[in-house]
Amino acid sequence: MELGNTLSRLRRAQGLSQEQVADRIGVSRQAVSKWEADRSRPELDKLAALASLYGVTLDELAGREPSSGMEQGSAAQSPPSACLGYGCGRYEYKSRRRLFGLPLVHINLGRGLHVAKGIVAIGNVACGGIALGGLGIGIISIGGCALGLLAFGGLALGGLALGGLAVGAVALGGCAVGLLAMGGLAVGQVAVGGRAVASHLAVGGYASAPVAVGEVARGAYTAQPGELSYAEALRLFTEAAPRHLGFAAKALAGLIAK
Repeated sequence: MELGNTLSRLRRAQGLSQEQVADRIGVSRQAVSKWEADRSRPELDKLAALASLYGVTLDELAGREPSSGMEQGSAAQSPPSACLGYGCGRYEYKSRRRLFGLPLVHINLGRGLHVAKGIVAIGNVACGGIALGGLGIGIISIGGCALGLLAFGGLALGGLALGGLAVGAVALGGCAVGLLAMGGLAVGQVAVGGRAVASHLAVGGYASAPVAVGEVARGAYTAQPGELSYAEALRLFTEAAPRHLGFAAKALAGLIAK
């Protein structure tokens, strides 16, 4: 069998388009098309990348061994596809097992912009259930810039955000902005920090809010740490905090009570 026919058959068996194959091994779609039409032949390093991608040996590509695994529909049992982009400064691994249409694991790293999409995604840009990358977007996201239900990063945005700059429903960071914000500088409905500014309740070194407790306090009602009993603080904080942040009011009452 001609090499082009073999490459075309293996690609279709994997359910891949020519564009996807080209992207994984670092060539143009036109190059893949020419290989499959026997108008040109891939270089040795590209042959090795194709063999790894399709889960076959170089001998099988050359037609010296039968591709029995592929012929018998055993592609799902062959090793996961991995592409080491020789000469293009890139490494990619994508597992063949999928969930909700996404590979269980997708790793796409290297120079330039490389996107990883999977249940677990690791890449320069990562999108997935668990995402780790320079830019991470996922349910659990970790990265230089992280966006997710749980976000951890230099810049973190999420339901629960932890980072140098954290923005979220619950935000913890050097600078924190959220419904409940805790940090060096904290801004929110309830804020706790070195400098805390809030629309309802603030506790900190400098506290500014309708109800403020701090060494320096500004607001309609102010107090110094340790001036209030737990019962007094609990009543005051529960009344001051929004209902959905009542748990924070109880925690803060125990924190500052004498």
